[in-house]
Amino acid sequence: MKKQPPVTEIIKKRYSCRTYSQATIGKSQQASLDRFLSENRTGPFGSDLRFSLIAASPDAQNDLKDLGTYGVIKNPAGFMIGAVKDGPNSLEDYGYAMEKNILFATGLGLGTCWLGGTFTKSAFAGKIDLRADESMPAVVATGQIGPQKSLLEKTMRWGAGADTRKPRQILFFEGGFGRPLSSDAAGDWNTPLEMARIGPSASNQQPWRIVKHADSNIFYFYLQRTKRYQTRNRILFGLADLQRVDMGIAMCHFEMTAIDLGLAGQWRFEEPDIGPLPEQTSYVASWEAKSHE
Repeated sequence: MKKQPPVTEIIKKRYSCRTYSQATIGKSQQASLDRFLSENRTGPFGSDLRFSLIAASPDAQNDLKDLGTYGVIKNPAGFMIGAVKDGPNSLEDYGYAMEKNILFATGLGLGTCWLGGTFTKSAFAGKIDLRADESMPAVVATGQIGPQKSLLEKTMRWGAGADTRKPRQILFFEGGFGRPLSSDAAGDWNTPLEMARIGPSASNQQPWRIVKHADSNIFYFYLQRTKRYQTRNRILFGLADLQRVDMGIAMCHFEMTAIDLGLAGQWRFEEPDIGPLPEQTSYVASWEAKSHE
């Protein structure tokens, strides 16, 4: 199997590809991706996960029509679908693990696009035999990247702000939420933080906030919800809680980059006392760096 590029290179290369060529996924690409999906079975919180690569079909495309703008996906060769056993942090685990799938597919040269929704009663659910105690909060279109973006895709990317990200002073803090984290204070961890910053999120809302411990390399991950975003999506579109999925994506980018750079650490889940939290903000997880001996 061809060696994958550095994860920072893959993260920077990945984008939400909505226009694919009509070529099929190559045999070696499919074999590598199938193998990876079959082995990617859990996330930081320990949820049971399973993933599968399926071919595009008329039934699948019909399910996407209900997602409005997602109907502009053109000529995908297939979809990466998944199931996660319901639990307190199942959506974070799903986002984390599916983003790993996406980055692996990107390293193989494939295009991908997150499609968030509720697929419990869809053709996608039938393809993976979704059980009563499982959820499918999103699927991912994939295939060979088309020769150029369509005018509609360019318009959508502009409208969603897909090529922009929030500045680091809004996302990263030191000691508490009142003090932005400087590059000097972040040190070796600037790159993992930057890879989290440029990660994809539903409607490009970037709900993750990361607070570094004032005296050590411990990073506290928080979900800062976009006002009325989840309520609107649930009522109008029946969507899953996609901002929790987004948290898993940010955790994936941070961890994979840290490991790639030799910055050892582990996830912990004890909520710290860092003082008052902003409105609609809640603790998710902590990354604790391992000390060098």
